[in-house]
Amino acid sequence: MKRRTIIILSVAAVAAILLAATHGRPTSRKPAPVVSDNGIISAAGRVEPISEDIRVGAEIAGKLREVRVDEGDHVRRGQILAVLNNDEYAARIASERAEVAIREAELRRIVNGSRTQERGEAFASVREAEAVMNNARAELERRSSLFQSGDISRSDFERTEREYQVAKARYEAAGQHHAFVDAEPREEDRARAQASLDLARAQLRESEALLAKTIVRSPSDGVVLRRQLRAGESVDDKPGSPIFTLADDSVLRVRVDVDETDVARIAVGRPAWVTAEAFGERKFYGHVVRVGEELGRKRVRTEEPTERTDTKILETLVELDGHPTLPVGLRVDAYIRSVK
Repeated sequence: MKRRTIIILSVAAVAAILLAATHGRPTSRKPAPVVSDNGIISAAGRVEPISEDIRVGAEIAGKLREVRVDEGDHVRRGQILAVLNNDEYAARIASERAEVAIREAELRRIVNGSRTQERGEAFASVREAEAVMNNARAELERRSSLFQSGDISRSDFERTEREYQVAKARYEAAGQHHAFVDAEPREEDRARAQASLDLARAQLRESEALLAKTIVRSPSDGVVLRRQLRAGESVDDKPGSPIFTLADDSVLRVRVDVDETDVARIAVGRPAWVTAEAFGERKFYGHVVRVGEELGRKRVRTEEPTERTDTKILETLVELDGHPTLPVGLRVDAYIRSVK
């Protein structure tokens, strides 16, 4: 008798433990019924921004110097989100701007030609060389007569003749220099200077473009959903390596998995509303803005153990009126008034 009592009490204790565990276990979210009465189609859905996810990364590889926004921050189009280390590009730009200034000055010098003072100096040199040459010619003529009369030696006459030839050559050189200084710039010189300036400017624009790529800006208004990297971490320029994930949440939509049996009862413009467990009985109204063209597998999961995942569905988008305070990614139950 005592043994039977012990067995009964043990069974009762196990039953009590199992009952307590069952009551303490959180209940999973039940999926919305596929079809309701009164012409209402209901299905599971998920809240998403109108832009869907926008993955923002850097156009060049490098290391993040600073990150200026965090998850949940609202940003404006063109706002700086992050900055990569760019000291090298800044130094290169300073050097190339100086090179552009040098090339511009060279072009101006060629176009404007010599200064008035340079032309005057060259002309004065010509006059001086001419005077020296005339004196040397006169001396040569005088010594030529003396040589013919035998008053001077041949060596003295030849030395005077050489001095005249030197003076004459200097006069011709001064004349050529004056002509060069006073002449208009040649077209090929101007073209070469212009080409050098264009090349310097192109190199400067390239460096400025690289510097701009070290600054990560927001491509649109929206909210920061995720920040994948922190300051000091390396950034890859590959498409699949974003720094941030943004979304334009100015308009919220719900992506609804409509069962294939109800596709004939769905149409763009049909009124709809959604509910969520976190908001109780509150309804958020909207309308259908897009109906998919191809059936696919179910995407919105309710985590119900008995839920079928091989169900064929047609993705439908419901745009919510106003701007309800629903977090992106929230699972909801969607109700769409069907076509009669």
